[in-house]
Amino acid sequence: MTAFKKYKFPIPPLEIQQEIVKILDQFSALTTDLLAGIPAEIKARKKQYEYYREKLLTFKPLTPNKEVKKC
Repeated sequence: MTAFKKYKFPIPPLEIQQEIVKILDQFSALTTDLLAGIPAEIKARKKQYEYYREKLLTFKPLTPNKEVKKC
């Protein structure tokens, strides 16, 4: 542990530190926006899936009230 205390860590100048903080803040904001939007996106996709499933799997006659001729 004493060897660790003797090691000098390089610290960037204050201007660079502020630039790093700015970039990380932007990244954090984007991540928060994405995480907030994911549940809404999943809900919309489920609704879309249900809609198309119903459209594709509901077999209704093309012309209602009309007999279909058999060959």
